[in-house]
Order: sequence, then structure tokens, then C-alpha cells
Amino acid sequence: MKQRRKIMIVFGTRPEAIKLAPVIHELERRADAFQTVNISSGQHRHLVQPVITLFRLRIDHDFALQRHDQQPDDVSDRVIARLIPHLNHESPDLLLVQGDTSTAVGAAVAGSLMQIPVGHIEAGLRSGDDMRPFPEEIHRKRITKLASYHFAPAVNNRSNLLSEGVPDSRIFVTGNTIVDSLMKVLRGHTASLRIDRIIAETSMLKRIVLTMHRRENIPQLERTFLALRRFVNENKDVCLVFPVHPNPAVRQSAEILRGEARIRLIEALGYSDFIHLLLHAWAVVTDSGGIQEEAPTLGKTVLLFRAKTERPEALATGTVQLIGDSPDALRLALENLKVRGPLRGSLRSKTNPFGNGGSAQAIVDIVENLWEGTHESIESALFQRAQRADRIRADSV
Repeated sequence: MKQRRKIMIVFGTRPEAIKLAPVIHELERRADAFQTVNISSGQHRHLVQPVITLFRLRIDHDFALQRHDQQPDDVSDRVIARLIPHLNHESPDLLLVQGDTSTAVGAAVAGSLMQIPVGHIEAGLRSGDDMRPFPEEIHRKRITKLASYHFAPAVNNRSNLLSEGVPDSRIFVTGNTIVDSLMKVLRGHTASLRIDRIIAETSMLKRIVLTMHRRENIPQLERTFLALRRFVNENKDVCLVFPVHPNPAVRQSAEILRGEARIRLIEALGYSDFIHLLLHAWAVVTDSGGIQEEAPTLGKTVLLFRAKTERPEALATGTVQLIGDSPDALRLALENLKVRGPLRGSLRSKTNPFGNGGSAQAIVDIVENLWEGTHESIESALFQRAQRADRIRADSV
């Protein structure tokens, strides 16, 4: 009889939960091969809980670590302290972490200390600047040094890892699991009445969807938001919808947007509602990481409010424009967009560089074969044209 392997999965933020959900489900689907232990650190407890509910994730342990005004190192240290006893008790065969959060790096450290192999999902992203984004770029590099297995979303990420001395035999190009989750939401969930109402009430306007929360952008948020307010005020056919991040600094700066009839400040949305809002966007202004993957998959124009990106694949789609991180650059990019129209990307005619929705299956296939010592090449299959998100979108709205 085949031995069941115990896999521990640790996450604590909304993006981690979204991207790990399809992996968790695929592991659970193969109950004859795997036993899973799912741990939430509670790093961003109020943001992650709706994702846990949406994807019906079983949580075996919740550390509830969130504190007011918490710092990245504090979170990592508390994750290490809380996780080590569980690793000692459970003795998993593999510990899976995702991305570049304080939870991920803390879990990777704990796994390394307990000599548990660590698998890093979304490995190999690099911006080339430790301060942009901070501290994520530092976290990524640290996790790379600790991980035994590296699940890289794209070929470029594999090249980054190879350049840092990671053995080729430990790197697997799997696509990005965000596409799996995005397609699941489009197929199986509809927008709430709240989002339907916003869409109906702005039906004659060009909708700009705004997300902004990066630590490095906070010092200039008020000037950035003022530039957006002026653009909306001067263009009567434009509106702005801003799901405001709960970060107190973001919320305080967002007050400068109040009082303009065509600007809507709303509370942070659940993942399904946010995706359905993106579906109806004329353009997206963001400093986010994940939206660089989601919006191009949906064929949406993105003005990326950053100086650098760790996702050059997004720029290559033609739908994402790296505009820099100054309010003046944002204003100019919006004015150009208004004149020239939305960016015309390449995903309608080419494959999605983030995968085709089969990334979780690819990752679990590899994990299942780790103890067999065999790994078939999956790169070509993952990036073949599948049912495109824009086609699913047309069936969903």
C-alpha cells in the first residue's frame, strides 16, 4: 500500500490564501496519497478570513498573530515560535509556503530549523532592488536560501533562481496558481448585490479601479490621491472606485478623495467581488503584486504605480504599463490613456504567461513524484492555450 505523505501548508495573508487554495484542494482530492495540515498565522486575520470562507478551506490551527502596528520581523519571529512545536508534533514530510510574506519567511525558517523540507510556491520573483518592494524582495531571497524545492511560476523566475546557484533539479516551472483561483471564481461565483449596484450606477462612465497600499508609496499617498481626484474632476466621463485597504495610513490619506460625486470609497472587497469589479474596469491603477497577474489574465489595462516590477511577464502582455511612482507620472499616464484608449494586450492571440489554470495540479503532481524520483517535463503543457479567462468572463457577466 502506498504510504500517505503529510504536507503542512502555512499562510497568513489574503494573497497567500488565494494562491494556496487550489493547491490545498488538489492535495485533499488525493487523500490516498496525502494528509494535509493547514495552518493560518492570522497575519492579516480580517482580510484572510473571507478567502478561507470563499474557498472553503479547512484550518487546523489558527495562530491569530495579528497585532496593531505590527512590524514584519515581529510577525516572522512569532510565526517561528508558534510553528516549531507543531512541526515537532506533526513531523510533516514537506512544508509548503507561498510568496514573500512575513508568514512565509517565518515558516521557512522554522522548517529549516526543524530539518523539514520546504517547498516554495511562487519562487524566483525578483525586482532587483531590495527596497522595492520592501520587505518582500528580501523575504524572497531569504526563502530561496532555505527552500528545498522551488515552484517557479514562469521561465524567467527559473532563470533568476539558476543565476543565484539553485540547482536546476530543484526548480519546477508550474505557472501561477492565481489563474486557477481566478478561473474558479469566474466559473462558480457571481457578484454581490453591492457590486451589481455600483456597476449599474456607473454604467455610463469609464471606471478606474484603484488599489494602493505599498509601504514605499505611503509617504506620497496624499499627493497621488490628489492627482487622481483632479483627473476625475476634469473628465466628466470617468469615475473612480477605490476599495480602501485597512492600513490606517492608507485610510487617512484616502480622505482627500471624499466629496467628489464620481469617486466611490468602499470597504475592502472579498475576492469574488473584487474580480467582478475588475471585469467592469476601464483601467486599473495599482501598486499591487497580484493584480499584475489577474488583470492581464482578464485583458484589463493596468497602470502600475511602481518604479520596478518583479513580474516582467505582465509587462510583456502589453496590458500592463510600468509608469513609475510619482503622482505626475500617474496623471500623465491617465491623460495618455484617455486619448489613446485602453492598452491592447497580447493574451487574446497568445498564451497566458501565468499559466492556463492547471498550476495546482502541476505542483501536486511534482510533490507526489518527489519520493518516486521522477519528474516529467510539464512546462509546455502549462502554457498551451486553454479556455481563456476572457472567454470565461464573457460567459459570466
